Amino acid sequence: MIPSSDRAQNLSNRSMATGTSSSSLLPIDEEDEILMLYGSKSGWVEAKTHCDHLASLSSDLTHIPTPDTPCNRCQHPVENWLCLCCKEVLCSRFANKHMLEHYKLADHSLALSFSDLSVWCFSCNAYLDAQVIMPLQSVHFTAYVLKFNEPPPLRAVECVHITDNRADGSSTSGK
Repeated sequence: MIPSSDRAQNLSNRSMATGTSSSSLLPIDEEDEILMLYGSKSGWVEAKTHCDHLASLSSDLTHIPTPDTPCNRCQHPVENWLCLCCKEVLCSRFANKHMLEHYKLADHSLALSFSDLSVWCFSCNAYLDAQVIMPLQSVHFTAYVLKFNEPPPLRAVECVHITDNRADGSSTSGK
């Protein structure tokens, strides 16, 4: 079996090589379709709901710079990140890489993107779910209000009903 990233590239190449456009794509099987929707080509990632580096967060994340703050080093106006350890605003790896450099020099692992309000842990090399992780909720809320001038919409949470099916047929679910 071809690794998923290679299969996605092969699907993309197959379409280009045959000269097909998006209006006349070759038929693909369900597994390939799922790969194209959720695999390496989609850009979608699952955010982590825990992180071992949260102890390094600034003690006050309710007072942060506004999302239009330029990079503190090069004054780049967009794609900037807020260091959640010292609250310095620095540009992304797609600009002049000042936030990445800051992580390497200061070992400050956590940053919030002012572009999409995502939180990245450089040490974990992963996005964090700032709406689920309690220590990140206040900074996500504050950044959202600063960016959109209104509180974030409530996020639907899936609840699971847990029962204890004992051998005697009794349950502790409270029914």
